[in-house]
Amino acid sequence: MTEPRKKKIWIDLDNTPHVPFFKPIIEELKQRGYSVLLTARDCFQVCGLADLFGLKYERIGRHHGKNVILKGCGLLLRSMQLAPIVLREKPDLAVSHGSRSQVILAQLLGLPSVVILDYEFAKVLTKPTWAIAPEVIPEVDMHLVKKGFLRYPGIKEDVYAPSFKPDPSIRQDLNFGKNKIIVTIRPPATEAHYHNPESEALFRAILEHLGHMKNVQIVMLPRNEKQAKRIRAEWSELFDNNTISIPDHVVDGLNLIWYSDLVVSGGGTMNREAAALNVPVYSFFRGKIGAVDKYLENTNRLILLRSTDDIHTKLRIVKRKITNKNNCGNSETTASIVESISRIAQAK
Repeated sequence: MTEPRKKKIWIDLDNTPHVPFFKPIIEELKQRGYSVLLTARDCFQVCGLADLFGLKYERIGRHHGKNVILKGCGLLLRSMQLAPIVLREKPDLAVSHGSRSQVILAQLLGLPSVVILDYEFAKVLTKPTWAIAPEVIPEVDMHLVKKGFLRYPGIKEDVYAPSFKPDPSIRQDLNFGKNKIIVTIRPPATEAHYHNPESEALFRAILEHLGHMKNVQIVMLPRNEKQAKRIRAEWSELFDNNTISIPDHVVDGLNLIWYSDLVVSGGGTMNREAAALNVPVYSFFRGKIGAVDKYLENTNRLILLRSTDDIHTKLRIVKRKITNKNNCGNSETTASIVESISRIAQAK
């Protein structure tokens, strides 16, 4: 009697935060007997981080910039680029954290798809079959999916934060100054569809504020090389006096957050990673504030900077006590998400 074929899950890494998020999910799926097809878009630090994490993937497609027409054409192009490997590997279920190219191709091929989301205002071009969302999002538009929503406890970053192991060598690797207050800053996502120019004004005001503090050292994490060049040009004096530095290689974001005294970011994931690790974090994101960030703000795990006045009244630039041991505890989030994926895959 032949053994039944193992179900195959296709996971697409479409953006940098998807790499640490899916690593423990992939491990858990394999432990449950699933095989995994992993694809990755060559943009931002997706592939570099996947290499750092030891993930085996197929590199397919790239980012096509901010222009709406080019972005739309690039979206369709990547769907077509993904088609050959998907047709060859014949996965049973497509899973992503918002890969539009994956959902488009899955619909064309009649392949069930699951989108995991943590932001209720995300734009959907093509409906996935299922979606999985945090319990803290009170209501989600049921018209965004074909069948329905499943829920998971906690926040997305609870999937991987508890298993994180600090590595103090990053202090020497990035030349942290002795007795300096280390501030990690993530600029706004200027090429994202949800970008609000107000966040750029706040970003500049934050650098003006911090740049004059002699005891502050800023580690800047641009989203791409184009943004890095622009920041270097605009703030050349702060680079020249070593107030700001940009790592010249891919770094483990969680590890950098852990050894920072505070984090200031114009995007969601790094903010929530800091909150999950109990590191002081400030957000100058000026798009629609989602339920997850409201939940973190209400529980005093995230401070929103809504104006330049907030920079002077809310932003606390102080050193914190940092240990080399992660005490964030265990989480049921990973098991809940994997169980949902498994139920959907088995029901196919």
